[in-house]
Amino acid sequence: PIQCDTLHLNGTFTMLALLKDNKELGAFSIEIHHKFDHHSHSTELTECSLLPVKTAVKPFQYIKTFSIPEKSKEYTTEIPITIPNDIDAGDYHFVFRLTDKEGWQTIKGISLKIL
Repeated sequence: PIQCDTLHLNGTFTMLALLKDNKELGAFSIEIHHKFDHHSHSTELTECSLLPVKTAVKPFQYIKTFSIPEKSKEYTTEIPITIPNDIDAGDYHFVFRLTDKEGWQTIKGISLKIL
């Protein structure tokens, strides 16, 4: 997904990324969580329109860490993620963290909607 994208209930998308490091990659993680209270950790300059603040009843939460094969300087992800049909629709964050073998980390945080 990209900043301000819309994902759909009961849909599947594929997280594609080309990861590179000058020495060696370590691991990466993907986190999706609601932002119904309008908090932010976006790393993007573009602001997205927000739905009204609401209380979460059954929000979608996805947190998963993935290993990268040893001695890799380059790695391509292809991770399918399914959005359940019975979760709260609304504003969400998608946070991607990449850590290299030495412990340096890059974070990409975007805002999106699940409708």
